[in-house]
Amino acid sequence: MQTLLDLLLKYGYAILFANICAEQLGLPIPAPPMLLAMGVLAGLGKVSFATCVGLGVLGSLIGDCVWYELGRTRGHAILTLLCKVSLEPDSCVNQTKQRWNRFGGFTLVFAKFVPGLSTVSTPLAGLTRMPFARFLILDAIGAAVWVSAYLGIGYIFRNQVERGAEVVQQFGTSMMIGVCLVLAAYLGWKYYKRQRFLKELRVAKISPGELLGLINAGEAVTIVDLRNAIERDADGVVLPTAIPISFADIEADESVVPRNKEIILYCSCPNDASSARAALLLMRRGVSRVRPLAGGIETWRQLGYPLEPMEATKGRR
Repeated sequence: MQTLLDLLLKYGYAILFANICAEQLGLPIPAPPMLLAMGVLAGLGKVSFATCVGLGVLGSLIGDCVWYELGRTRGHAILTLLCKVSLEPDSCVNQTKQRWNRFGGFTLVFAKFVPGLSTVSTPLAGLTRMPFARFLILDAIGAAVWVSAYLGIGYIFRNQVERGAEVVQQFGTSMMIGVCLVLAAYLGWKYYKRQRFLKELRVAKISPGELLGLINAGEAVTIVDLRNAIERDADGVVLPTAIPISFADIEADESVVPRNKEIILYCSCPNDASSARAALLLMRRGVSRVRPLAGGIETWRQLGYPLEPMEATKGRR
């Protein structure tokens, strides 16, 4: 314990900066424990609280600016990548989009307090072409609030943390084993939920080639674009004859989807998560002629199949 204290007293500022920067870049190195530790040292008069805040905000901004630029230049590909590596593939990006629809850029102010939201909200800011100056201001405010909150907790409860450290030192090995077991159980449960969700998505799908054939043959099909409004507006294109309907609308009232034709649903999620879930929901509510589009709009685009501008969807339902 004394060795760790000596390390923090000597290199604490540098470790804090590197830790926060690494976490915001997406590495699995949680920053809150380090912030709490530096808050304790600030409360004991060993380090400067203001310097810790400044370095924390700077480290956070560096990582966030990288994600902002990736979102601006690579947009959908970056969001898809983040969704693929998430333990909750059906919600990681969708929840962020819903919050963004509700709060806009102000999502950045509280995003760092919500697991998963921080990493996704910054590339989403780039995807939606938020002005960089506005992004920088809102993100800096959010980073300052986040950093100050954890430092403040350590500062206020410094005496209790010191006593806790003594307990950890006394029962170090047993406590570490317990923490590892709890963490392993949590990750195992999340992995089980992910596999169960992926299993549910194994419904009959239509290939892009099949759908293009139906369109070219003039077959009666209803094509539904399930993407979030943010994505559609940023992308600016949809599949031919597509109707924009959100998953939330279908969940609230499935009758928003016309039933007089075969229904083809598409999204931009890995594993076609949103379209498969919507198809399952419609099937449970009595709609039999419904299929998700395999690969969604990204595969359709990669194959060079036709798209039309968003303006063409006006008045469709």
